[in-house]
Amino acid sequence: MRSGWLYRISIITIVKHFHPNGACDGHAAAWKNERNSLVTVHNVPIHNQQVGPWYEDYADTEDNEIQIYDYAITATPNDFNVLTINQFLTSGAVKIPGFQRNYVWDIGRASKLIESLIMGLPVPQVFLYEEERNRFLVIDGQQRLMSIYYFMSKRFPKEEKRVELRRIFDEQGRIPDNVLHNDEYFLTFNLRLPQLLPNRPNRLRGLNYSTLGEFKTQFELRTIRNVIVKQNEPPNDDSSIYEIFNRLNTGGVNLSPQEIRISLYHSSFYEMLHRLNGIEGWRRFLGLPEPDLHMKDVEVLLRGFALLASTENYTPSMKRFLNQFSKQCKRNTPDQNVYLERLFSVFLDSTRELPEDAFTSQRTRRFNVALFESAFAAACDPAFTGRTLVIPAMDLDRIRRLDADPEFIAASQQGTTQTLNVNTRLRRARAILRDDLVVQP
Repeated sequence: MRSGWLYRISIITIVKHFHPNGACDGHAAAWKNERNSLVTVHNVPIHNQQVGPWYEDYADTEDNEIQIYDYAITATPNDFNVLTINQFLTSGAVKIPGFQRNYVWDIGRASKLIESLIMGLPVPQVFLYEEERNRFLVIDGQQRLMSIYYFMSKRFPKEEKRVELRRIFDEQGRIPDNVLHNDEYFLTFNLRLPQLLPNRPNRLRGLNYSTLGEFKTQFELRTIRNVIVKQNEPPNDDSSIYEIFNRLNTGGVNLSPQEIRISLYHSSFYEMLHRLNGIEGWRRFLGLPEPDLHMKDVEVLLRGFALLASTENYTPSMKRFLNQFSKQCKRNTPDQNVYLERLFSVFLDSTRELPEDAFTSQRTRRFNVALFESAFAAACDPAFTGRTLVIPAMDLDRIRRLDADPEFIAASQQGTTQTLNVNTRLRRARAILRDDLVVQP
C-alpha cells in the first residue's frame, strides 16, 4: 500500500444570484429587495400563481452563499487487483451508501468492462470513503465494482429485481447464495460482446468467470486504482463526503443535503423522524399532503429537535450542525427516541387550535422554517429540560407577534446562520411565546 497524500483544502462555494424566471418590472424589484435581505425566497408570485418551493428558509441562502470548510483530508491511492476488490465486496467491508443510485448497467456494458480488464485497457479509478477502520463507502465507481462482483459470481441481475437486490445487499452486506442462484433474480453472466469481424470471432464472447481459461489469471491480477478518502479534521464530521460526491457527479441533479444525510446517519432516530413526518397534524402546517420529494420536511423536523436539544453546541453552518446532531443521535437509546416522539405528539396537541397557516410568514406566504423551529424549541424547552410531557397551548396572536417582531426579523435577514442570530431568534421566541401560554387542563 502506498503512503497517503495529506491535503488541507478550503472549499468555497459561491452561488450566483439570478432572477429565477427572468421576470422583470415590479417582480424584478421585489426579487431584488428579497435578495438584498438575504432571506431565501426562491420565487415570487407571477400571473397570480405562486411558484417555487413551499418554504422559506434562511439557511439555504446562507449555507450556500459562501461556504468555507477547512478539511484535513487523507487521500490514499491503492492499486487493488480484481480478486482483492471482490473480497472487499463479498466480506461486507465496502458498502453502497443510500445516496447512490441502483445498479443500472446492462450486461453489454458490464461485459465491456470485463473485456477491458482482461485486455489491460485503462479503467477509471474508484473513490471510496473510509467511514472507519476497514469500513468503506463507495463515493464513485459503484457500477464498475458491482459489475466485477456479479461477473465473479457468474450471475447478472435482472432489471426488474434490482431494487429488491439493492435492499438485500444493504441489509446483509452481500447477496446470499440462495438468492444469487435463484433464476427469478439472476441470469447467467456470459460475456455479451460484439463480433469484431465475420472471420475474426471475439475470443471472450460467451465466456463466463468459470470458462475464462487462459484469461482467468490475467483478469484476476488486473488492478484498478482506488482512491481512499478519509476526513481527519474536523473530527466527528463527515461533511467532506457531500462535496466530493456532488462534485464528482456534477453532470446530474445534485442530491439535497438531507437526502445524503439520511443515508450517512440512518438510525432509529431517523426512522422516528419519518414517522412524525407522516402525521396529519404536522402536514397541515406545511400545506403538503405528501412528504417532500427531497425530504425538506424531514430536515425541518430535524432542525427543530437539534435546536431544542443541542443549541449550546450550535456553530455555523446549519448544515454542519445538523450533520453533527444526526451523528450524535445514532447513539440515542430507544427510550430517548420514544420520549422525543411523544414530545412531538404533545407539541401537536398544543397547536390543535391553530390555523393551518400558523407558521406561514405573513410577508411571503410561505412556511417559515425560522419561525417554526424557534417556536417549536421555545414551546418544548421547559418540558424537555424537565423530561416531562406538558406543553401549554400555543397562541396564534403570540406567533404573529413573533413573526412581526423587529428583533426576530433582523436576526432572520442578515448573518442568519451566525450563532448570535440563531440565539437571538430563540430568545425572542421564548420571550414572546411563553409569557402567554396557559397550561391545558
